[in-house]
Parts: sequence; structure tokens; C-alpha cells
Amino acid sequence: MDKVKIAIVGAGIWGENHASIYQAHPFAETVAICDQNEAKAREVAGRAGVGQVYTDYRRMFEQSGCDAVAIVTPDFLHGDIAVAAAEYGKHMLIEKPLATNREDVLRIVGAVRANGVRAMVDLHNRWSPPFHAAKQAAERGELGEVYSGYFRLNDVKWVATDMLPWAAQSSILWFLGSHSVDTLSWMMNSRVRRVYCVSREGILREMGVDTVDEYLTTLEFENGCVAQMENGWITPNANPCVNDIKFSLLGTKGMVAIDASNHNLVQLYTDEKVTVPDVIVQNSIFGQPKGFAFESIRSFVDCLRTGEPFHVSLEDAARASLVILSIFQSAKTRTPVDVDYSGL
Repeated sequence: MDKVKIAIVGAGIWGENHASIYQAHPFAETVAICDQNEAKAREVAGRAGVGQVYTDYRRMFEQSGCDAVAIVTPDFLHGDIAVAAAEYGKHMLIEKPLATNREDVLRIVGAVRANGVRAMVDLHNRWSPPFHAAKQAAERGELGEVYSGYFRLNDVKWVATDMLPWAAQSSILWFLGSHSVDTLSWMMNSRVRRVYCVSREGILREMGVDTVDEYLTTLEFENGCVAQMENGWITPNANPCVNDIKFSLLGTKGMVAIDASNHNLVQLYTDEKVTVPDVIVQNSIFGQPKGFAFESIRSFVDCLRTGEPFHVSLEDAARASLVILSIFQSAKTRTPVDVDYSGL
């Protein structure tokens, strides 16, 4: 296809980012935006220069002339939309995670396969420059045999209390843990075999958000590697970055360490505060969206046009969701849980 015509379901902050990225891509075009809140959809469409607005995604699939769909809704709403997109013959980019229950994971995978469409989940940490450098070092053999890892990926409280009105209907495991599982599986080049998790809650509930505060998880991989994973929504709001990111990968001959929370590239000082502007994840240069969280979305368009495999396969994303579901079970029972991949 010469130019990919893309429709977007979800007119929130990230849906608007999708629209701007497609409009800036020389081989993509946002043709329609859908949201249950029509005023919100029209507002985003107006800023992005998109002509068609819908409140019913099925009608949009029928009438908009789109080739592909970006599903940018809250994570627990992906299932029905993705299955419908597949049945209408639309390729799709789904914001992480693929789905939040086993039934929807398998329904989406089955619908994509049955209808011959292509699907990618936006697990964008694979496009992060520091993490890509770590992956390349491992692939070059500089670390020896990869042995173990640690990943701390947390958010400040503001994300759960103010940014996401649906935080209580989700979990930090879906919001950031899906990135953590995918990144560690990618680094270890192996599937997770078993998980063991403990969790703690109370801080966010006292703030009016009924969700778990943090999860600490041990992952065992099929190739023998082990990893520790930390995901929480209770980092203090004064943290220089919205995310608190620490990562290490240990091999038999070397180690790589990443601190992406507080880079020393640029700081902004005023009489009131110190801020660390985001110049890595998502920012704008000469009015164009730049940053690795945008590169994954551009990559979807590029691979769709060329026919190349996506850098995150549908099976990768499905496995990440099944691992997260096992982590929930382990946190509840305080026992190790084997991951069940049956049905994929």
C-alpha cells in the first residue's frame, strides 16, 4: 500500500499522540477518530486535521475507508474492539497490554489469525535507546551468557491519582508491568516459566484510588535465567521523572546497568523547582513528534507498508499478558505459579 489510512479508537492523550504521528508520517494518514465522548473526539480531530468523527467503532470500520486501526482505549476495553477490527479486515496497533484477561487474549489472537490481518502491540521499550544498547551488547556476546536481570519500572502517584481516571479499574502491572515482562523476556531471549510475587496496598486506597500500590516479582525463564521485577504507582511526585526506571542485566562475563529516571542530559532550574525535560521518551522538534515511544508507532506503519515482521510479534504480546495474569494469581496466593501458555 502506498499510504496507510489509519482510524483511531480512543481520543485521550495517547490517542492524540497517535494522530499527530500518523499525520507527520509521509506514508500514513489519520482518516477518522472514534470516542464515546463525541465532543472530545471532535476536539482531537480538529487539532489533528482529521475529517471523520465517530462514536461507534463498528460504524467507523464500515464507513471510514481505513486500512488499519489504532486501539488506544483503557487497557480493559481492548478485546471487543480488536476482535471487531479483525472481522472487518483491519490491521491493528493495540496499546499495551494486548488484553487483561485470558479469554480476550485468546479471542484476539484467534480473530487475527482467522481473518488474515496483522496486529502489533505497542510495547515500545524495545525502541528505547538505552535498552536497545543493552540488547545489542548481549547479542554481541560482550556479557557472556546472560544470567540474571533486575527491572524497576515505577510511576509517581500522580499517574494513578490524576492522569488516569480509570486507574482503579486497572493495575500498575498492566500499565507498566507489561513493558517490564516484555523487556525482560526480550533480553533473556526466553519465555517466562514460573513467577512468584508479593504485593502491598493501602497508600493509593487512602488517596481514593482502589488499586494495589506495588508488586515485587521473581521471574524464572525457560532457559534458566532469573530476574527480579518491581512495579509500583507510589513513587513520590517530586521524582524528577514520571517514571522511576532502573535496570541491570548480568552475564557470565559482564553487566550492563541503566538509570533512565534522572538523566544528566538537561535540567531546568527556576526559583521554585528543578525539572528534567523529557527529551528521550516523547518530545517535539520543529513541531514533529520525536522520541522512542513514538518510534514504535512509526515502525508499525513502516512494517505494514513493507510487509516486514513487526518487532513485537502478536505472540510476544499475548505471552506478556499471560505472564501478568500469573503474577496476579501468585500475589493473591503468595505461592509460585507456572505460566500457562496453552491455546496460543
